[in-house]
Amino acid sequence: MENTEIRRVSIDDLDQLQRISKQTFAETFSSGNSEANMNDYLENSFSAKKLQNELNDTNAEIYFVELDKQVIGYLKVNFGQSQTEIKDVNALEIERIYVLSEFHGKKIGQLLYEKAMQISRQRNVDYVWLGVWEENLRAIRFYEKNGFVKFDKHIFKLGDDEQTDIMMKLTLN
Repeated sequence: MENTEIRRVSIDDLDQLQRISKQTFAETFSSGNSEANMNDYLENSFSAKKLQNELNDTNAEIYFVELDKQVIGYLKVNFGQSQTEIKDVNALEIERIYVLSEFHGKKIGQLLYEKAMQISRQRNVDYVWLGVWEENLRAIRFYEKNGFVKFDKHIFKLGDDEQTDIMMKLTLN
């Protein structure tokens, strides 16, 4: 899309990051989860303190994608010890790619994905990995289309609900 720009998120963007995080997560997962579990997750996972810690983490990077200066999605990648699981120094984790639902199907997720791949090439990692909810078929198809393969599963807790994430990876070297 024309007039889109990807930029690194800074601590000055904390309020915007909190808004886009909560909105995109709710749009993506509300229909498949209880309101209580969603509210609990949104408040804890996207609290100002938690997001501030993420922004200050030298082993994580967060990027906004903007359309005409409006934030419409974001990307979070993790390296080294900040990865949620594997913690391999030769890997990069895509923890989050979220786009406002009104922009789904407009290649915004692909732009963010390409940014993650650019970072992984700059860091010369061996592979990129991620976890995706087993019921999020749209995301699974997206990653498969980009060459990712399933290699494991893990449990993701949303409130009191245990859900299964499919772990996927793409070998680069």
